[in-house]
Amino acid sequence: MSTNQPTANQPTATLREVVGLDSRPPRLSESALVMIDFQNTYRSGVMALEGAEEALAAGARLLERARAAGTPVVHIINDGGENTPYDIRAHIGAISDEVAPVDGEAVVVKRFPNSFHATELEKTLTGLGFEPGSGKDLVLAGFMTHMCVNYTAQGAFNLGYRPTVVAETTATRALATPDGTVLPAAALQVAALTAVTDLFGTVVPTVDALPA
Repeated sequence: MSTNQPTANQPTATLREVVGLDSRPPRLSESALVMIDFQNTYRSGVMALEGAEEALAAGARLLERARAAGTPVVHIINDGGENTPYDIRAHIGAISDEVAPVDGEAVVVKRFPNSFHATELEKTLTGLGFEPGSGKDLVLAGFMTHMCVNYTAQGAFNLGYRPTVVAETTATRALATPDGTVLPAAALQVAALTAVTDLFGTVVPTVDALPA
């Protein structure tokens, strides 16, 4: 007798599907772009990420497309304090030149993984016409996938936005698991993006997958 239970090779429905949320990718021209922690922090040294250079290059392409489309852009930068890998007063903590803000683009400083927590991001987006609770689209890119990208997607969802993560613009690193084994960066990357798609938002694989 069938129990209609999923097997290991049959994934269950996502929470988004269960509650009827739309997972279609947004138009970039109708969204706001949030560039999360594209800092030199993640390119070398103790916090270097696997695939950081490729993700940064993809982020630069996304930023170029957004600017050409007239999409509002907000840059997020994590301030960890002086003499840390996140020291925004030093080169190590600065936003990488490839995606540096230009005049007219907002920069929001944060100190927590969720870019909305104790920051000016919500106020900044409201000023750009993207009010919380509006269901408007936010396109997210940046570092690290399992941390600030994931928690910012959750924060956006909780505030009533519709976040979409561009996978190729994100990267993470290998981590030790609770049992002492190592979870490879590639596995953590997939797990983090999958967690987003279960409820909090949509994930598109590449910059080109976003409709103009």
